[in-house]
Amino acid sequence: MAIKDFVDHAQALNLDVAKFQQCLDSGKYTAKVRKDLNDAQKAGVTGTPTFFLGLTDPKSTEVKSIRKLVGAQPYAAFKDAIDSLLK
Repeated sequence: MAIKDFVDHAQALNLDVAKFQQCLDSGKYTAKVRKDLNDAQKAGVTGTPTFFLGLTDPKSTEVKSIRKLVGAQPYAAFKDAIDSLLK
């Protein structure tokens, strides 16, 4: 996606395009966006939306990712995935 596409989307959403463009040009969030992208790639995200379902260990605060759902999924897909984790 080109920068112009972002500006076109901002305009379609009736955002203040001048402020949006100024923010985009400033690079204020570039490092954060790159970090988030890198973290997503490390986690195996290949598309949006991506949902991770997991379990917690009662002795820890960490969540272990067990299942990944990619793309727009129907309710039944989430129900099946969650039910399988609860077994």
